[in-house]
Amino acid sequence: MKKSIVTGGIALIPVLLLSGFALAQSANVETLRGADVDELIPLDQIHKNVEGRMQRNYRQQPPLVPHSIEQYQIDVRTNQCLSCHDWTKAGERNAPTLSMTHYLDREGRELDHIAGTRYFCNQCHVPQADAPALVDNVFEPSSGN
Repeated sequence: MKKSIVTGGIALIPVLLLSGFALAQSANVETLRGADVDELIPLDQIHKNVEGRMQRNYRQQPPLVPHSIEQYQIDVRTNQCLSCHDWTKAGERNAPTLSMTHYLDREGRELDHIAGTRYFCNQCHVPQADAPALVDNVFEPSSGN
C-alpha cells in the first residue's frame, strides 16, 4: 500500500510542474516601470533631481546625494566621490566630509584612507529625486527627536 502511494505521488509531480508552468506563462504580468525591458525610457521624465539638500527621514539614514552621479566612475580602481569628499580634499572643494565611520576597519581601528567596506558609496547613498512611489507606502518620517 505504501508503495502505491509513493508511486502515485511521484507520478503527480510532473503534472503539477507542467500545470504550474502553463499557469505562469498565461499570467499577465505588468512591469513596475510601465514598459518592456528593452524599451528605452527617458528617466528625466520620471525622476526629477531635486536641488539643495532633502531632509532625512530617520536617524542614521545615509545622506542623499544632492547632485547627479550619472557619469561618476565607482569601481575597484577608481572612486570619483573621493575626489571631493575624502577628508584630505573636502575643505578645499567645499564638500561635506565623509563620516569618521568610513575610516574604520572591521575591528574598529582608524585608517588614513577609506575602509574597503565603505568604498562603494552608491551601496548606501543614492541621488535624491522627486520620484513617484513604486508601491503604496504608509511610512512616516520620525519626529526628529
